Amino acid sequence: MSSVSSSVRHSGERGAASQPLIRIDGVTKVYRTADGPVESLKPLTFDLHAGEFIAIVGPSGCGKSTLLKLVAGLLTVTDGEIRVEGKPVHGPPDNVGIVFQSPVLLAWRNVLENVLLQIEMRRLSRAEYLPKAQALLAMTGLQDFGAKFPWELSGGMQQRTAICRALVHDPSVLLMDEPFGALDAMTRERMNLELQRIWYETKKTVMLITHSIPEAVFLADRVLVMTERPGSIAAIYDVNLPRPRSLAMMGDPEFVKLAQTIRGHFYAQGSLDA
Repeated sequence: MSSVSSSVRHSGERGAASQPLIRIDGVTKVYRTADGPVESLKPLTFDLHAGEFIAIVGPSGCGKSTLLKLVAGLLTVTDGEIRVEGKPVHGPPDNVGIVFQSPVLLAWRNVLENVLLQIEMRRLSRAEYLPKAQALLAMTGLQDFGAKFPWELSGGMQQRTAICRALVHDPSVLLMDEPFGALDAMTRERMNLELQRIWYETKKTVMLITHSIPEAVFLADRVLVMTERPGSIAAIYDVNLPRPRSLAMMGDPEFVKLAQTIRGHFYAQGSLDA
């Protein structure tokens, strides 16, 4: 049996063992344009379990971000169904937080007020969630920067603020769309360590979209590899490396072997983004 079919079958076996937190069942997406329908995603079926960290990699334009927006309820599926905590997704679920490629911070609000924007938008109690926002800033090393404005922060600090904003209402799921793509290499590595620590402390279920194969292997429990558009699942690989992971582990033979296996999918397709 090929490694691809084995990996996808393994995902199904895990789903059968316990109720998944997120179930993506036969999901497709077709965009309607003036030139006719454009197929973005072929039928996708996989599960995420509570506390799991899954990374999704694939060529540019394969539908990775579309998939994330479908889970977030920002787009509607063409066919199939997405369930979060057993409930069908029809619009943005309350139990999901999102971190985008850009921090999208409001320049006229300081760090603390940017984090609390999530609370205002959801019409939740500021008094109840203010301690939560302050605790998140402390957890991410921003406790002394609550009164600072976005332009006074480094790129990494801005993304940490965005992560705090996504977590302040205590969602079950954290969706991240290439959150570190605009950072320099050294800052990106530090943010990988920071995200691993945040995930450990918050115990959230994380879906990360990334073009970086090393980043995916470093952070994830499983790496889902997508094909070129229209996107489908080429393989799902378990990452059986011990945690917590250090940057030195990127030189480990097992790490290198898995990264090379994943990279081989893109060479086979004639495209490579990482």
